[in-house]
Amino acid sequence: MGEGEVISASTHYLTTAEGGGDVWSAEAASVGRRGTQKIVSAGEVPAPERVAGLLTVEPGGQVVARRRIMYLDGEPCELTDTYYPVEIARGTGLAGTAKIRGGAVRLLAELGHVGVRAQEDVAARMPSGSERAELALKADEPVLELTRLTLDAHDRPIQADVMVMPPRGQKLRYEIRIG
Repeated sequence: MGEGEVISASTHYLTTAEGGGDVWSAEAASVGRRGTQKIVSAGEVPAPERVAGLLTVEPGGQVVARRRIMYLDGEPCELTDTYYPVEIARGTGLAGTAKIRGGAVRLLAELGHVGVRAQEDVAARMPSGSERAELALKADEPVLELTRLTLDAHDRPIQADVMVMPPRGQKLRYEIRIG
């Protein structure tokens, strides 16, 4: 790992952080950097078509969404939209803009929803105009889009994340166990 490089290991985001903090801040701190986030919005919204398919709700059906901007050493480095079925998240901290003590994974577990499996897709594409502005990207700079679906022990979807990030400085790590 390069000096100060943050390696994002998806498996870390499926469990609660040690000490009850958030995983992003802990990952950044492990290499002497500062990871923070700003919750831009939260609440019930019509499900975008792709999210509706992931969460198995009708297209345009209600879901709870949390939109965040992630920062590394004060610079925007990722846009994260997280979606939850309304029957899980309505009326909980997941539907609000306050930071969730111990993180969303801990709150989901307290609500009886524990993720045991995740599916991820990563694609490269050009950003939208708003993504380019929010991430302070150059005109010709592409982004990576990582979509993660978290499922419980009964294969029910409990969370869908859509993350957009510039590829510079990114290193995604996947650990796969067979058997």
